[in-house]
Amino acid sequence: MDRLETRELAYFVAVAEELHFGRAAERLGMAQPPLSRAIGRLERRMGVRLLERTSRRVALTDAGAVFLDESRRLLDSLDAAVRRAQRVRQPGRLVMAVRPGTASGLIADLVRSAEVGSHDVVFAHDRPAALRDGRADVALLCLGTDDLTGLRTAHLTEETAFALVPRDHPLAGRTTVTVAELRQDATFDPECPPLGLDEILDRVVLGRLVTVVGSGAAERVPAEVTAVPVSDLPPTRLALAWPEETSRPAITAFVRSARATEARRALDARDVSVSM
Repeated sequence: MDRLETRELAYFVAVAEELHFGRAAERLGMAQPPLSRAIGRLERRMGVRLLERTSRRVALTDAGAVFLDESRRLLDSLDAAVRRAQRVRQPGRLVMAVRPGTASGLIADLVRSAEVGSHDVVFAHDRPAALRDGRADVALLCLGTDDLTGLRTAHLTEETAFALVPRDHPLAGRTTVTVAELRQDATFDPECPPLGLDEILDRVVLGRLVTVVGSGAAERVPAEVTAVPVSDLPPTRLALAWPEETSRPAITAFVRSARATEARRALDARDVSVSM
């Protein structure tokens, strides 16, 4: 069998997702008859029935369900390859994905650093996905919680867990709190909502949310919010990650610069602690 074309995969995905040839044709911007013929040719070339058709319905066969998953993956991989290739035109430029509020001081220092060349920061809650679909070249991930399949990592730093509570909250005056104490608050969300840091802080100020963030976010709280260390949560280990199959000199330089920047920050923090 000759190799399939991406156009054929896109046609099949549209029909498989819509389960209606008319809607799929409209989505693809084409007439229905050539789409039906294209799917028929695809099935004949593969020697597998992908769709069950009756006058009333279209349904995926077992083979069709498998082929749908694989087709989506292949099309996503192709899109990612295009994005990565386009960025190679600017050799020193990188796109880094971070979660809002995570290690914000370190990220700011990296953005200002001349050692890493030009780069952009995109805020994403699913940073592994941003790496895999090519939206980002590197990402700041949490070791032990994020899915690192197919990624290379370089440990960078740790963040202490802090609870964000309104300034007048009963726990605001504590030196530390526990997760059990936080759970007694009806607004407590143990999973920080997938929102920007500003919106999270606004909800805390309004008394609609109590949650846990890393020390990077805790450094940025306004006067109306108190950040209290959570004594029974371990520090979050942060690492830079990038796709295993990617080998760009700019990524190596970025990782080296990030580690050097974090080492300087840690040394400065120890100096401040000793002077106090």
